[in-house]
Amino acid sequence: MANLVYKRVSTDQQSTARQDLVLDEAGIEDPVVFEEDPGTSSRLHPLQRPKFRELLTYARPGDTVHISEMFRLVRGNQHILDVLDVLHRDRLALRIHDGAFSAMDLTARHPRTGELLSSVKFMVQTLAAAGELQRDLQRELTYDGLRAAEAKGSKGGRRPAVAAETTGAVRTAYLEGRSIAALARDHGVSRGAIRTAVADLLPEHTAADPDAPAPELPVTLDMPGKVADFLRTVDLEPAERAALDQGTTVRRGQGYTLRVTAVPAVHRHFLARCQPLDGGQGVPAVPAQRKARREYENRVSTLAPIGP
Repeated sequence: MANLVYKRVSTDQQSTARQDLVLDEAGIEDPVVFEEDPGTSSRLHPLQRPKFRELLTYARPGDTVHISEMFRLVRGNQHILDVLDVLHRDRLALRIHDGAFSAMDLTARHPRTGELLSSVKFMVQTLAAAGELQRDLQRELTYDGLRAAEAKGSKGGRRPAVAAETTGAVRTAYLEGRSIAALARDHGVSRGAIRTAVADLLPEHTAADPDAPAPELPVTLDMPGKVADFLRTVDLEPAERAALDQGTTVRRGQGYTLRVTAVPAVHRHFLARCQPLDGGQGVPAVPAQRKARREYENRVSTLAPIGP
């Protein structure tokens, strides 16, 4: 007499780990396992499922069918009764190892009529109906929760990944010191999506590759207001424009200083772009602007030099 084990999960996101645990604890000797393909729906009648049909074809009178819990095999009253009829016809025993049905002999028949005992049929129908009620209530509560969340402006499902056209801007902003949480809020995606977009820039990635050059860390420098005013009039790269726009204004007498946080490379680009403030090419220099540019140059020159 063989021990035939049947396993199934409802979605391809699930595993049979819990079923394996229950069946292993049962100590089934020499099990012959029949496992449905991942995601085989419980809505499909068990007698139409490929692996359960294969199990019935393999089985011989006196064999025992083992399942971890009833709803791994059947769904609803009629499914249960149909399966019990087939098991009785083929003279197979059924052993359920967990759940409400685990203490019942579902194959018990009347000794003279051969029909399923009325007490067994009543318990099967009652417990199956209770199981269906529980699942229906869970679906209703889930639906009501989703509607309530939608009413508050929240959308269900996985948050989208970073769009391809914005990946560059995300990476630049991250290098400029923008946090992963802030970028996730800005772009309406999950933190995991941001981490994926900047994976090769993360500290742990750099540590894993000792030959990779260490990324520059953002540095905060005070940019004279006259330099900032000039830079706002010229064409800038997206990373430069973002750093300038996110700068903090600090008032100083009649003027101001813009406190800019960016990687050293961006500061150096700013310095190169404001070269016209020094005059040249027939354009006279304005002393105050030239002084402001050189003041900014002195601050940029304190940054670590670019490596070879």
